[in-house]
Amino acid sequence: MKIETKVLHSGYKPENGGPGTIPIVQSTTYRFDSCDHVAALFDKPTEFMYSRFANPTCDAVEKKIADLEGGVGCMLTSSGQAASLLSVLNLCCAGDSFIASSSIYGGTINLFGFTLKKLGIECIWVDVDASYEEICKAIKPNTKCIFGETIANPALTVFDFETWAKVAHDNNLPLIVDNTFATPYLCRPFEWGADIVVHSTTKYMDGHAVQGGGCIVDSGNFDWEKAYKATGKFADMVEPDESYHGLRYVGDFGKAAYIVKARTQLMRDFGCYPAAQSAFYLNMGLETLPVRMERYCANARKVAEFFKSSDKIAKVIYPGLPGDKYYERAQKYLPNGTCGVISISIKGGRQAAVRFMDALKLACDEVHVADIRTCVLHPASATHRQLTDEQLVAAGIDGGMVRVSVGLENVDDIIEDLKGGLAAV
Repeated sequence: MKIETKVLHSGYKPENGGPGTIPIVQSTTYRFDSCDHVAALFDKPTEFMYSRFANPTCDAVEKKIADLEGGVGCMLTSSGQAASLLSVLNLCCAGDSFIASSSIYGGTINLFGFTLKKLGIECIWVDVDASYEEICKAIKPNTKCIFGETIANPALTVFDFETWAKVAHDNNLPLIVDNTFATPYLCRPFEWGADIVVHSTTKYMDGHAVQGGGCIVDSGNFDWEKAYKATGKFADMVEPDESYHGLRYVGDFGKAAYIVKARTQLMRDFGCYPAAQSAFYLNMGLETLPVRMERYCANARKVAEFFKSSDKIAKVIYPGLPGDKYYERAQKYLPNGTCGVISISIKGGRQAAVRFMDALKLACDEVHVADIRTCVLHPASATHRQLTDEQLVAAGIDGGMVRVSVGLENVDDIIEDLKGGLAAV
């Protein structure tokens, strides 16, 4: 099936006489008729047993997202941050390091650069446009994975999958990619060499700003046993798990080893699983994802062209616009569009940006992005406020930058509102 069909039919098949849409299973518990049955599940989890691990409603949505991305398994989380955190913790422990592109989302930069540092895990920052040799040079003997973002938030850099994937695999490392802004409708990272994908489903996948969420998707393509034999890394994927009755993830679950380990170890211990109601809302957003993404991209292209024509704008960053630094790369990896987010730098710096935003009537100033409604944000004083001046530069952010998330309103109304904002500058 094509993706437009998968968003409607994957993950759940109604039984004869059953509900036509994914039902909400609002229960924390599942009942069994024997002690041996429950014991067997704690040896090898193959059924629902407690909603901190899995839930039938969430399971149907997980199966749908795995199918959309082309993976062997998916695990929903309570937020995109939780997904990013668990994707790394599933591989790294105290004393390990991993590499990340320096232009990734500011909240992830703080998570990786500060919080994980407190846990003894080092994040090695590398420029998103670094060469194969430069990325390889940053790898240490204790490096466990590489992390990037398809379209960075809000720098809108486009990830060079083939270069980073080659580095990762030549060094027996898995590549994790945050595909939030692109969604599987615009880019499927597994087809370009990524091994693990994470999403903040709060954004385009939900699309309606009704619930937070995230997910991790496992491609099943990374050969953990081969990497273990070559480097000695990833022993916990291959050797018995003492915390789970000697379970061997590769031996018992094959290609799904990574995502099963994430669920049985990390979700068990951290408990950041979403409610069934949240998964139900997420599914409603997923069902219209292709239609919405087409409209986001079409509206954003026109808005980007409008900004480009204004003498009050110092810079327009939109990889879907000819002349953008990442236009050619976007044509390669994202030929059907580059989402609805535009970053602009207004002449006059921070004060000019504030005047522009405060004068808007239709677009909302909110700490959100990828909504059905147009919204704006000043990254330097909001989502990236915790970063140093040097980190802001590395993330491609200046004081005059405004992130514009173009919604699904009539594009003429959106542009009219933006004209009013620029008139106040």
